Amino acid sequence: MLAGDVEELASIAIDCGLSLHKELGPGLLETVYELLLFELICDRGLLVERQKVVPIRFRGRLLDECFRIDLLVEGRLLIELKSTERHAPVHAKQVLTYLRLMDLPLGLLMNFGAPTYKEGVKRLANDYYRPFHS
Repeated sequence: MLAGDVEELASIAIDCGLSLHKELGPGLLETVYELLLFELICDRGLLVERQKVVPIRFRGRLLDECFRIDLLVEGRLLIELKSTERHAPVHAKQVLTYLRLMDLPLGLLMNFGAPTYKEGVKRLANDYYRPFHS
């Protein structure tokens, strides 16, 4: 996977989120923003999965009902949505955990509850991502 590909996906997702925040503003439920952002990104011709299961391997067992991410774009960009007044540190940790478990390089944390969209968007890079597996 080329880094530029993920950056292009992130740019599209951020544009779609900005459009959504401009039209509806803050204050709706997270699930509403999730569904509408899903539709907007799909309208751009991208493959998007909602509520994607994130499996975790623990002591030789595969547990596949522990976590779900809000949106996965083209199998490469993780998007976690919130609708709170501000980001909490745990929100970023949640995204980083998902990135590590899914071996993805980049995630977006989008908080539609923030007064401005710019305040609500955070890019998170997976420091443990290894694009060339041995």
